Amino acid sequence: MSTQEPGNARDFKLPMRSFASLLHRYRKNHRLNTYILNYRPYNKMGKILNAINFIDCHNILGEGIIWDKCNQTLYWLDMIEPSKLFKWQPSYKNKYDIFVMPEMITAISLTKKNGLIIASKKGINFYDFIKKDLIPLVQIENHLPNNRLNDGGSDRNGRFWFGTMENNISNKGIETNISSNTGSIYRLDADMSYHCMEQNLYCTNTFVWNPDNTIMYFTDSISGKIFSYNYNHEKGIINNKKIFAKTTDGSFPDGSTIDSEGYLWTCCYGSGNVCRFSPEGKIDCIVKVPVKGVTNCTFGGLKLETLFITTSSWGMKRNDILKYPHAGNLFSVETGIKGLPDERFNG
Repeated sequence: MSTQEPGNARDFKLPMRSFASLLHRYRKNHRLNTYILNYRPYNKMGKILNAINFIDCHNILGEGIIWDKCNQTLYWLDMIEPSKLFKWQPSYKNKYDIFVMPEMITAISLTKKNGLIIASKKGINFYDFIKKDLIPLVQIENHLPNNRLNDGGSDRNGRFWFGTMENNISNKGIETNISSNTGSIYRLDADMSYHCMEQNLYCTNTFVWNPDNTIMYFTDSISGKIFSYNYNHEKGIINNKKIFAKTTDGSFPDGSTIDSEGYLWTCCYGSGNVCRFSPEGKIDCIVKVPVKGVTNCTFGGLKLETLFITTSSWGMKRNDILKYPHAGNLFSVETGIKGLPDERFNG
């Protein structure tokens, strides 16, 4: 484990401006004799929020971000090997912890035992913070050597859902083409049994459930589509797959989170936008991030109103790096909207 300074984060306090305080930032429109808020201008797609550079962590492919509400702790990872797990708490002030992993890691979930399970290249593991080591729990798809695990998340009944895909990262960390739909969705139960829920997928991302546990959201990123399933939370069954929304700007829907109003916040990789979708699939708000590769997000902070966003610098050329110098850093934005907490795996 190493401890790093967060670069230009100054005093590095978690931004906790309340929504009420923002209401005072108005200007009077004399012609209409009304008050107009300055911080959330509208465009034809909805409101606009601007994310700030929160931690200079310089990730190559930041991903897997989760917030531990009970312990007020933020975790995220950098996928490209040597993969790293990052940990930050408000009490750390100007420091954060890094744990170097023995293999590629792709997703994280909290556990009921106050630990972490981590999806790695070919399996699910428990992370031992004392020994600083991955303890294998189950191996996945040994019959598909060219596949790897990707995104994942726990539902409110404590099951861990995750996806696999054709591995598009070479041993040297270079992106390779995804040429086949060998990916699947799996559900891991507390007894460590796992079940294939869908097959023939390309790039599995987003495992998020609406507040009343009737819908699961998922993205097959290459398709440019976000899907919804009817969800039976008691049995852990998905069916009736539908197209929920599409990206239309050439970006790819990546990781997502959801708020207490049932609106989905999805990172649109390649656009620099995190889009908030209404339950009807319409864009209600856009968070602007000053990088192109936005990868994943989660709500955190004392009120669960801060959206934390991971980003990528993977594959960027010199000119791109000069144009987007903060690519790979962690960003945040105060939304004024309460998110739902990340759930825990029961195993």
